[in-house]
Amino acid sequence: MKKILLFSLLTLFSVQLFSDWWITRGPVTGEIYFMGPTSTSYGLYHSADFGKTAVCVDSISPILTITADKTPGVIYYAKISEALYISYNFGNQGTWQYRNSGIKLQINSGIIEGQIYSSFSKHSEDYGVNFFNHNYNGFFGNKIDVEIDNEPGIGYVLIQKFDVYDSLFLLKSIDNFENLELLNSFCEESTFSSIRRLTRGIYPGELFFLSGFDGRLLISQDYGATWCETNKYNKTSISIDDMVGGRTEGEIYTLYQFTYLPEHRAHIYILHSTDYGITYEVFHPFSQGQEPLLTQFSAKTEEDAPGTFDIKSVDSIYYVTGDMPLNVQFYNYSIGDINTYEWDFNNDGLVDSYEENPVYTYTDTGWYSVKLTTYDGFDTSSFLRDNYVYVSKITDTGSELQSNELGMSCYPNPFNDKITFTFSNKGVTDKNEVLIYDMNGKVVKKISSFKNKIVWDGINFKGIKCEPGIYIVKSKSHINPQKIILTH
Repeated sequence: MKKILLFSLLTLFSVQLFSDWWITRGPVTGEIYFMGPTSTSYGLYHSADFGKTAVCVDSISPILTITADKTPGVIYYAKISEALYISYNFGNQGTWQYRNSGIKLQINSGIIEGQIYSSFSKHSEDYGVNFFNHNYNGFFGNKIDVEIDNEPGIGYVLIQKFDVYDSLFLLKSIDNFENLELLNSFCEESTFSSIRRLTRGIYPGELFFLSGFDGRLLISQDYGATWCETNKYNKTSISIDDMVGGRTEGEIYTLYQFTYLPEHRAHIYILHSTDYGITYEVFHPFSQGQEPLLTQFSAKTEEDAPGTFDIKSVDSIYYVTGDMPLNVQFYNYSIGDINTYEWDFNNDGLVDSYEENPVYTYTDTGWYSVKLTTYDGFDTSSFLRDNYVYVSKITDTGSELQSNELGMSCYPNPFNDKITFTFSNKGVTDKNEVLIYDMNGKVVKKISSFKNKIVWDGINFKGIKCEPGIYIVKSKSHINPQKIILTH
Protein backbone atom coordinates (compact mmCIF):
# COMPACT_ATOMS: atom_id res chain seq x y z
CA MET A 1 0.00 0.00 0.00
CA LYS A 2 1.11 3.55 -0.63
CA LYS A 3 2.42 5.27 2.46
CA ILE A 4 1.45 8.90 2.94
CA LEU A 5 3.91 11.13 4.73
CA LEU A 6 2.07 13.58 6.93
CA PHE A 7 3.54 16.75 8.36
CA SER A 8 1.67 18.89 10.84
CA LEU A 9 2.09 22.63 10.46
CA LEU A 10 3.85 22.44 13.80
CA THR A 11 6.86 20.98 11.99
CA LEU A 12 7.18 23.86 9.54
CA PHE A 13 8.30 26.47 12.05
CA SER A 14 10.42 26.63 15.17
CA VAL A 15 7.18 26.92 17.05
CA GLN A 16 7.61 25.82 20.65
CA LEU A 17 7.79 29.50 21.49
CA PHE A 18 4.44 30.34 19.99
CA SER A 19 2.51 27.41 18.57
CA ASP A 20 0.32 26.17 21.39
CA TRP A 21 -2.37 28.85 21.23
CA TRP A 22 -4.04 28.59 17.84
CA ILE A 23 -7.66 28.10 18.89
CA THR A 24 -9.83 30.20 21.20
CA ARG A 25 -13.45 30.16 22.33
CA GLY A 26 -15.69 33.09 21.49
CA PRO A 27 -18.20 34.59 23.95
CA VAL A 28 -21.17 32.82 22.31
CA THR A 29 -21.86 29.08 22.58
CA GLY A 30 -20.53 27.30 19.51
CA GLU A 31 -18.29 30.21 18.51
CA ILE A 32 -14.58 29.56 18.00
CA TYR A 33 -11.63 31.17 16.22
CA PHE A 34 -8.66 29.17 15.00
CA MET A 35 -5.58 29.38 12.79
CA GLY A 36 -5.09 27.10 9.81
CA PRO A 37 -4.00 26.69 6.19
CA THR A 38 -5.87 28.32 3.32
CA SER A 39 -5.82 27.58 -0.41
CA THR A 40 -2.87 29.91 -0.87
CA SER A 41 -1.29 30.59 2.53
CA TYR A 42 -2.36 30.68 6.16
CA GLY A 43 -5.17 32.47 7.92
CA LEU A 44 -7.59 33.12 10.77
CA TYR A 45 -10.95 31.32 10.71
CA HIS A 46 -14.19 32.12 12.50
CA SER A 47 -16.93 29.55 13.15
CA ALA A 48 -20.33 30.02 14.76
CA ASP A 49 -21.42 26.36 14.61
CA PHE A 50 -18.84 24.51 16.75
CA GLY A 51 -16.38 24.19 13.85
CA LYS A 52 -18.70 22.42 11.43
CA THR A 53 -18.17 25.28 8.96
CA ALA A 54 -15.83 28.25 9.11
CA VAL A 55 -15.03 31.43 7.24
CA CYS A 56 -11.45 32.58 6.67
CA VAL A 57 -11.69 36.18 7.87
CA ASP A 58 -8.07 37.17 7.26
CA SER A 59 -4.81 35.79 5.93
CA ILE A 60 -2.20 36.48 8.61
CA SER A 61 1.34 35.33 9.30
CA PRO A 62 1.29 32.21 11.48
CA ILE A 63 3.78 33.73 13.88
CA LEU A 64 1.15 34.84 16.41
CA THR A 65 -1.28 33.69 19.07
CA ILE A 66 -4.97 34.53 19.41
CA THR A 67 -7.53 35.01 22.17
CA ALA A 68 -11.13 36.21 22.04
CA ASP A 69 -12.57 38.78 24.42
CA LYS A 70 -15.82 38.39 26.37
CA THR A 71 -17.17 41.20 24.17
CA PRO A 72 -18.84 39.81 21.02
CA GLY A 73 -16.72 40.32 17.91
CA VAL A 74 -13.56 41.35 19.76
CA ILE A 75 -10.43 39.28 19.20
CA TYR A 76 -6.72 39.88 19.83
CA TYR A 77 -3.52 38.52 18.36
CA ALA A 78 0.09 38.85 19.49
CA LYS A 79 3.07 38.79 17.13
CA ILE A 80 6.54 37.40 17.70
CA SER A 81 7.72 41.02 17.93
CA GLU A 82 5.68 41.31 21.19
CA ALA A 83 3.08 43.56 19.58
CA LEU A 84 -0.63 43.32 20.43
CA TYR A 85 -3.40 43.91 17.87
CA ILE A 86 -7.17 44.06 18.32
CA SER A 87 -10.18 43.72 16.03
CA TYR A 88 -13.70 44.82 16.96
CA ASN A 89 -15.18 43.07 13.91
CA PHE A 90 -14.50 39.32 14.31
CA GLY A 91 -10.94 39.61 12.98
CA ASN A 92 -12.00 40.54 9.46
CA GLN A 93 -9.30 41.82 7.15
CA GLY A 94 -8.76 45.55 7.43
CA THR A 95 -10.26 45.82 10.95
CA TRP A 96 -7.10 45.23 12.99
CA GLN A 97 -5.67 48.02 15.13
CA TYR A 98 -2.24 48.17 16.75
CA ARG A 99 -2.83 48.31 20.49
CA ASN A 100 0.36 47.90 22.58
CA SER A 101 3.95 46.66 22.70
CA GLY A 102 5.95 44.45 25.06
CA ILE A 103 3.24 41.78 25.06
CA LYS A 104 4.06 38.13 25.67
CA LEU A 105 2.91 35.61 23.10
CA GLN A 106 0.84 33.84 25.75
CA ILE A 107 -2.33 35.96 25.94
CA ASN A 108 -5.57 35.07 27.75
CA SER A 109 -8.97 36.71 27.86
CA GLY A 110 -12.68 35.96 27.79
CA ILE A 111 -13.69 36.26 31.46
CA ILE A 112 -14.50 39.99 31.77
CA GLU A 113 -15.15 42.36 28.89
CA GLY A 114 -12.00 44.27 28.00
CA GLN A 115 -9.71 42.17 30.24
CA ILE A 116 -6.62 40.62 28.67
CA TYR A 117 -3.53 39.02 30.23
CA SER A 118 0.01 39.13 28.86
CA SER A 119 1.22 35.78 30.20
CA PHE A 120 1.39 36.07 34.01
CA SER A 121 3.41 39.30 33.99
CA LYS A 122 0.64 41.91 33.52
CA HIS A 123 -2.99 42.44 32.56
CA SER A 124 -5.27 45.11 31.11
CA GLU A 125 -8.85 46.08 31.97
CA ASP A 126 -9.38 48.38 28.95
CA TYR A 127 -8.89 46.15 25.89
CA GLY A 128 -5.10 46.33 26.06
CA VAL A 129 -4.63 50.10 26.18
CA ASN A 130 -3.08 50.14 29.66
CA PHE A 131 -1.50 47.29 31.59
CA PHE A 132 -0.92 46.63 35.31
CA ASN A 133 2.32 44.80 36.13
CA HIS A 134 2.38 41.74 38.42
CA ASN A 135 5.14 40.73 40.83
CA TYR A 136 4.72 36.92 40.37
CA ASN A 137 6.71 36.12 43.49
CA GLY A 138 7.49 32.41 43.76
CA PHE A 139 7.86 31.76 40.03
CA PHE A 140 10.62 29.37 38.98
CA GLY A 141 11.52 27.27 35.96
CA ASN A 142 10.62 27.53 32.29
CA LYS A 143 7.06 28.57 31.47
CA ILE A 144 5.09 26.07 29.38
CA ASP A 145 1.56 27.49 29.56
CA VAL A 146 -0.57 30.01 31.46
CA GLU A 147 -4.32 30.09 32.12
CA ILE A 148 -6.71 32.28 34.08
CA ASP A 149 -9.58 30.84 36.07
CA ASN A 150 -13.29 31.63 35.80
CA GLU A 151 -12.99 32.97 39.35
CA PRO A 152 -11.47 36.49 39.38
CA GLY A 153 -7.88 36.76 40.60
CA ILE A 154 -7.02 33.06 40.23
CA GLY A 155 -4.50 31.93 37.65
CA TYR A 156 -2.15 29.06 36.83
CA VAL A 157 1.33 28.64 35.35
CA LEU A 158 2.57 25.29 34.03
CA ILE A 159 6.36 25.07 34.15
CA GLN A 160 9.24 22.71 33.52
CA LYS A 161 12.76 22.85 34.96
CA PHE A 162 15.72 22.23 32.70
CA ASP A 163 17.36 19.99 35.30
CA VAL A 164 14.19 17.95 35.99
CA TYR A 165 13.29 16.21 32.75
CA ASP A 166 10.57 13.88 34.03
CA SER A 167 8.21 16.36 35.71
CA LEU A 168 5.95 19.31 35.06
CA PHE A 169 4.96 21.65 37.87
CA LEU A 170 1.71 23.57 38.31
CA LEU A 171 1.84 26.92 40.08
CA LYS A 172 -1.30 28.67 41.31
CA SER A 173 -2.04 32.29 42.22
CA ILE A 174 -5.04 33.58 44.14
CA ASP A 175 -4.06 37.27 43.94
CA ASN A 176 -3.81 37.95 40.21
CA PHE A 177 -0.25 36.62 39.81
CA GLU A 178 1.20 38.77 42.56
CA ASN A 179 2.27 35.58 44.32
CA LEU A 180 2.56 31.99 43.09
CA GLU A 181 2.78 28.73 45.02
CA LEU A 182 3.53 25.18 43.93
CA LEU A 183 0.24 23.31 43.71
CA ASN A 184 0.91 20.04 41.90
CA SER A 185 3.37 18.12 39.73
CA PHE A 186 2.97 15.73 36.81
CA CYS A 187 5.40 12.90 36.12
CA GLU A 188 6.02 13.03 32.40
CA GLU A 189 8.95 11.75 30.36
CA SER A 190 8.72 14.51 27.79
CA THR A 191 10.60 16.93 25.62
CA PHE A 192 10.35 20.68 25.42
CA SER A 193 8.94 20.41 21.89
CA SER A 194 5.76 18.49 22.80
CA ILE A 195 2.54 20.40 23.44
CA ARG A 196 1.40 20.75 27.04
CA ARG A 197 -1.80 22.75 27.34
CA LEU A 198 -3.91 24.18 30.16
CA THR A 199 -7.40 25.46 29.42
CA ARG A 200 -10.33 26.31 31.66
CA GLY A 201 -13.82 24.84 31.58
CA ILE A 202 -16.96 26.75 32.53
CA TYR A 203 -16.89 26.47 36.33
CA PRO A 204 -14.57 28.13 38.86
CA GLY A 205 -11.66 25.79 39.49
CA GLU A 206 -12.32 23.67 36.39
CA LEU A 207 -9.21 22.99 34.29
CA PHE A 208 -8.28 20.68 31.43
CA PHE A 209 -4.69 19.51 30.96
CA LEU A 210 -3.45 18.00 27.70
CA SER A 211 -0.13 16.17 27.69
CA GLY A 212 0.74 15.97 24.02
CA PHE A 213 3.76 13.74 24.67
CA ASP A 214 1.67 10.75 25.73
CA GLY A 215 -1.75 11.98 24.58
CA ARG A 216 -3.33 12.10 28.05
CA LEU A 217 -6.30 14.36 28.75
CA LEU A 218 -7.08 15.19 32.38
CA ILE A 219 -9.58 17.40 34.17
CA SER A 220 -9.58 19.04 37.58
CA GLN A 221 -12.60 20.59 39.27
CA ASP A 222 -10.84 21.68 42.46
CA TYR A 223 -8.46 24.36 41.14
CA GLY A 224 -5.79 21.89 40.04
CA ALA A 225 -5.40 20.06 43.37
CA THR A 226 -6.53 16.65 42.03
CA TRP A 227 -6.91 15.36 38.50
CA CYS A 228 -9.06 12.80 36.69
CA GLU A 229 -7.93 11.16 33.43
CA THR A 230 -10.70 11.14 30.83
CA ASN A 231 -9.02 10.02 27.61
CA LYS A 232 -5.87 9.26 25.66
CA TYR A 233 -5.35 10.40 22.10
CA ASN A 234 -3.71 8.18 19.50
CA LYS A 235 -0.03 9.04 19.65
CA THR A 236 1.53 8.69 16.22
CA SER A 237 3.78 10.96 14.18
CA ILE A 238 0.71 13.17 13.75
CA SER A 239 0.51 15.76 16.50
CA ILE A 240 -2.28 17.70 18.16
CA ASP A 241 -1.95 21.40 17.47
CA ASP A 242 -4.07 22.90 20.24
CA MET A 243 -7.04 22.51 22.58
CA VAL A 244 -9.48 24.86 24.31
CA GLY A 245 -12.45 24.46 26.64
CA GLY A 246 -15.86 25.57 25.43
CA ARG A 247 -18.82 27.51 26.81
CA THR A 248 -21.03 24.61 27.93
CA GLU A 249 -20.56 21.86 30.49
CA GLY A 250 -18.00 19.23 29.50
CA GLU A 251 -17.18 20.96 26.20
CA ILE A 252 -13.71 20.74 24.62
CA TYR A 253 -12.39 21.63 21.17
CA THR A 254 -9.25 19.97 19.79
CA LEU A 255 -7.52 21.37 16.71
CA TYR A 256 -5.64 19.26 14.16
CA GLN A 257 -3.92 20.82 11.13
CA PHE A 258 -2.19 18.90 8.33
CA THR A 259 -0.17 20.06 5.36
CA TYR A 260 1.90 18.23 2.77
CA LEU A 261 3.65 20.85 0.70
CA PRO A 262 4.92 18.80 -2.28
CA GLU A 263 1.35 17.90 -3.23
CA HIS A 264 -0.24 21.07 -1.84
CA ARG A 265 -2.53 19.15 0.50
CA ALA A 266 -3.90 20.95 3.53
CA HIS A 267 -6.66 20.10 6.03
CA ILE A 268 -8.17 21.43 9.24
CA TYR A 269 -10.08 19.23 11.69
CA ILE A 270 -12.00 20.28 14.79
CA LEU A 271 -12.78 17.53 17.27
CA HIS A 272 -15.71 18.61 19.44
CA SER A 273 -16.61 16.91 22.73
CA THR A 274 -19.49 17.58 25.11
CA ASP A 275 -18.63 14.91 27.70
CA TYR A 276 -15.26 16.06 29.08
CA GLY A 277 -13.27 14.67 26.15
CA ILE A 278 -14.45 11.08 26.41
CA THR A 279 -16.10 11.03 22.95
CA TYR A 280 -15.87 13.40 19.99
CA GLU A 281 -17.54 14.50 16.79
CA VAL A 282 -15.16 15.32 13.92
CA PHE A 283 -15.67 18.48 11.83
CA HIS A 284 -13.68 19.25 8.70
CA PRO A 285 -14.07 22.97 7.90
CA PHE A 286 -11.22 23.21 5.37
CA SER A 287 -10.11 20.59 2.85
CA GLN A 288 -7.61 20.67 0.01
CA GLY A 289 -6.40 17.49 -1.66
CA GLN A 290 -6.14 13.96 -0.32
CA GLU A 291 -6.96 13.55 3.37
CA PRO A 292 -4.56 12.16 5.97
CA LEU A 293 -5.51 9.05 7.98
CA LEU A 294 -5.56 8.81 11.77
CA THR A 295 -7.46 6.18 13.77
CA GLN A 296 -9.03 7.21 17.06
CA PHE A 297 -11.88 5.85 19.18
CA SER A 298 -13.21 5.58 22.72
CA ALA A 299 -16.10 3.86 24.47
CA LYS A 300 -18.69 4.07 27.23
CA THR A 301 -21.18 1.64 28.68
CA GLU A 302 -24.77 2.15 27.60
CA GLU A 303 -25.60 3.47 31.08
CA ASP A 304 -22.87 6.13 30.95
CA ALA A 305 -24.74 8.93 29.20
CA PRO A 306 -23.02 12.33 28.90
CA GLY A 307 -23.29 14.38 32.06
CA THR A 308 -23.66 11.46 34.47
CA PHE A 309 -20.01 11.35 35.55
CA ASP A 310 -19.16 12.80 38.93
CA ILE A 311 -15.71 14.07 37.97
CA LYS A 312 -14.98 15.21 41.53
CA SER A 313 -15.30 11.67 42.92
CA VAL A 314 -12.96 9.65 40.69
CA ASP A 315 -9.33 9.72 39.62
CA SER A 316 -9.99 8.11 36.24
CA ILE A 317 -12.94 7.60 33.92
CA TYR A 318 -10.65 6.45 31.13
CA TYR A 319 -11.39 2.75 31.66
CA VAL A 320 -14.74 1.20 30.72
CA THR A 321 -15.93 -0.99 33.58
CA GLY A 322 -19.07 -2.87 34.61
CA ASP A 323 -20.59 -6.20 35.53
CA MET A 324 -21.12 -9.01 33.03
CA PRO A 325 -22.83 -9.09 30.64
CA LEU A 326 -21.45 -5.65 29.77
CA ASN A 327 -22.79 -3.73 26.76
CA VAL A 328 -20.19 -1.27 25.48
CA GLN A 329 -20.87 1.47 22.93
CA PHE A 330 -17.78 2.32 20.85
CA TYR A 331 -17.35 5.79 19.35
CA ASN A 332 -15.18 6.27 16.29
CA TYR A 333 -13.68 9.71 15.75
CA SER A 334 -10.97 8.85 13.23
CA ILE A 335 -9.73 11.34 10.66
CA GLY A 336 -9.67 10.61 6.93
CA ASP A 337 -11.71 9.49 3.94
CA ILE A 338 -12.27 6.05 5.48
CA ASN A 339 -13.95 3.21 3.62
CA THR A 340 -13.38 0.28 6.02
CA TYR A 341 -13.45 -0.13 9.80
CA GLU A 342 -12.14 -3.31 11.46
CA TRP A 343 -12.82 -3.69 15.19
CA ASP A 344 -11.10 -6.30 17.34
CA PHE A 345 -12.81 -6.14 20.74
CA ASN A 346 -10.44 -8.54 22.54
CA ASN A 347 -7.24 -8.06 20.50
CA ASP A 348 -7.11 -11.67 19.35
CA GLY A 349 -6.39 -10.81 15.71
CA LEU A 350 -9.94 -11.52 14.53
CA VAL A 351 -12.31 -8.86 13.18
CA ASP A 352 -15.45 -8.66 15.33
CA SER A 353 -17.25 -5.77 13.57
CA TYR A 354 -17.06 -3.62 10.44
CA GLU A 355 -19.46 -0.97 11.75
CA GLU A 356 -18.39 2.62 12.28
CA ASN A 357 -19.79 2.93 15.83
CA PRO A 358 -20.60 -0.59 17.02
CA VAL A 359 -22.03 -1.95 20.28
CA TYR A 360 -20.40 -5.07 21.70
CA THR A 361 -21.45 -7.28 24.61
CA TYR A 362 -18.75 -8.79 26.83
CA THR A 363 -20.03 -12.00 28.42
CA ASP A 364 -17.01 -13.05 30.48
CA THR A 365 -14.98 -11.39 33.22
CA GLY A 366 -11.51 -9.91 32.84
CA TRP A 367 -9.54 -7.14 31.14
CA TYR A 368 -9.89 -6.61 27.38
CA SER A 369 -7.68 -4.71 24.95
CA VAL A 370 -9.45 -3.18 21.96
CA LYS A 371 -8.01 -2.40 18.52
CA LEU A 372 -9.45 -0.45 15.59
CA THR A 373 -7.90 -0.50 12.11
CA THR A 374 -9.05 1.88 9.38
CA TYR A 375 -8.45 1.94 5.62
CA ASP A 376 -8.87 4.72 3.06
CA GLY A 377 -7.79 2.95 -0.14
CA PHE A 378 -4.23 4.30 0.11
CA ASP A 379 -3.05 3.62 3.64
CA THR A 380 -3.80 1.81 6.89
CA SER A 381 -3.93 3.19 10.43
CA SER A 382 -4.47 1.35 13.73
CA PHE A 383 -5.07 2.30 17.35
CA LEU A 384 -4.83 -0.14 20.28
CA ARG A 385 -6.22 0.68 23.72
CA ASP A 386 -4.47 -1.79 26.01
CA ASN A 387 -6.47 -3.12 29.01
CA TYR A 388 -9.29 -0.72 28.18
CA VAL A 389 -12.44 -2.66 29.18
CA TYR A 390 -12.84 -4.43 32.54
CA VAL A 391 -15.75 -6.82 33.04
CA SER A 392 -16.51 -7.95 36.57
CA LYS A 393 -18.88 -10.17 38.49
CA ILE A 394 -19.23 -9.19 42.13
CA THR A 395 -19.28 -12.20 44.44
CA ASP A 396 -19.73 -12.30 48.18
CA THR A 397 -17.23 -14.77 49.66
CA GLY A 398 -17.87 -14.04 53.34
CA SER A 399 -16.73 -11.55 55.92
CA GLU A 400 -13.08 -12.47 55.50
CA LEU A 401 -12.24 -12.85 51.82
CA GLN A 402 -9.95 -15.67 50.81
CA SER A 403 -7.57 -15.76 47.85
CA ASN A 404 -9.29 -16.05 44.48
CA GLU A 405 -8.13 -18.44 41.78
CA LEU A 406 -5.49 -16.00 40.54
CA GLY A 407 -4.07 -15.23 43.96
CA MET A 408 -5.16 -11.90 45.51
CA SER A 409 -6.09 -11.94 49.19
CA CYS A 410 -7.29 -9.14 51.47
CA TYR A 411 -6.47 -9.15 55.19
CA PRO A 412 -7.72 -8.22 57.70
CA ASN A 413 -11.27 -7.94 56.45
CA PRO A 414 -13.26 -6.21 57.94
CA PHE A 415 -10.64 -3.55 58.85
CA ASN A 416 -10.62 -0.15 60.53
CA ASP A 417 -7.00 0.97 60.13
CA LYS A 418 -5.20 -0.70 57.25
CA ILE A 419 -5.85 -3.57 54.85
CA THR A 420 -3.20 -5.47 52.90
CA PHE A 421 -3.76 -6.86 49.40
CA THR A 422 -1.36 -9.74 48.82
CA PHE A 423 -0.64 -11.15 45.36
CA SER A 424 0.66 -14.61 44.56
CA ASN A 425 3.09 -15.17 41.71
CA LYS A 426 0.40 -16.74 39.55
CA GLY A 427 -1.11 -14.23 37.14
CA VAL A 428 0.81 -11.27 38.55
CA THR A 429 2.43 -8.80 36.20
CA ASP A 430 5.54 -6.78 36.98
CA LYS A 431 3.38 -4.00 38.36
CA ASN A 432 0.35 -4.63 40.56
CA GLU A 433 -2.49 -2.11 40.61
CA VAL A 434 -5.79 -2.04 42.46
CA LEU A 435 -8.85 0.13 41.92
CA ILE A 436 -11.08 0.62 44.98
CA TYR A 437 -14.75 1.47 44.32
CA ASP A 438 -17.57 2.47 46.62
CA MET A 439 -20.97 0.78 46.24
CA ASN A 440 -22.08 3.48 43.78
CA GLY A 441 -19.33 2.41 41.39
CA LYS A 442 -17.14 5.48 41.95
CA VAL A 443 -13.38 5.05 42.16
CA VAL A 444 -12.13 6.29 45.55
CA LYS A 445 -8.49 5.18 45.26
CA LYS A 446 -6.01 3.73 42.79
CA ILE A 447 -2.78 2.24 44.17
CA SER A 448 0.15 0.77 42.25
CA SER A 449 3.23 -1.09 43.42
CA PHE A 450 5.97 -3.32 42.04
CA LYS A 451 5.85 -5.38 45.24
CA ASN A 452 3.51 -8.30 45.92
CA LYS A 453 1.72 -6.38 48.67
CA ILE A 454 -0.35 -3.21 48.53
CA VAL A 455 -1.52 -1.50 51.73
CA TRP A 456 -4.54 0.80 51.90
CA ASP A 457 -5.27 2.96 54.93
CA GLY A 458 -8.83 3.88 53.94
CA ILE A 459 -7.79 7.31 52.63
CA ASN A 460 -9.28 8.34 49.29
CA PHE A 461 -7.45 10.16 46.50
CA LYS A 462 -8.42 13.53 48.03
CA GLY A 463 -6.65 12.65 51.28
CA ILE A 464 -9.91 12.14 53.23
CA LYS A 465 -10.79 9.08 55.28
CA CYS A 466 -13.52 7.06 53.56
CA GLU A 467 -16.83 6.51 55.28
CA PRO A 468 -17.37 3.10 56.92
CA GLY A 469 -19.04 0.63 54.59
CA ILE A 470 -18.52 -1.93 51.84
CA TYR A 471 -15.99 -1.28 49.06
CA ILE A 472 -15.06 -3.26 45.94
CA VAL A 473 -11.44 -4.01 45.03
CA LYS A 474 -10.46 -4.77 41.44
CA SER A 475 -7.02 -5.71 40.17
CA LYS A 476 -5.74 -5.72 36.60
CA SER A 477 -3.83 -8.92 37.34
CA HIS A 478 -6.79 -10.85 38.77
CA ILE A 479 -10.20 -11.61 37.39
CA ASN A 480 -12.66 -11.46 40.27
CA PRO A 481 -13.35 -8.25 42.22
CA GLN A 482 -13.64 -8.62 45.99
CA LYS A 483 -15.62 -6.96 48.73
CA ILE A 484 -13.89 -5.36 51.69
CA ILE A 485 -15.50 -3.79 54.75
CA LEU A 486 -14.24 -0.60 56.40
CA THR A 487 -15.47 -0.26 59.98
CA HIS A 488 -15.44 2.69 62.41
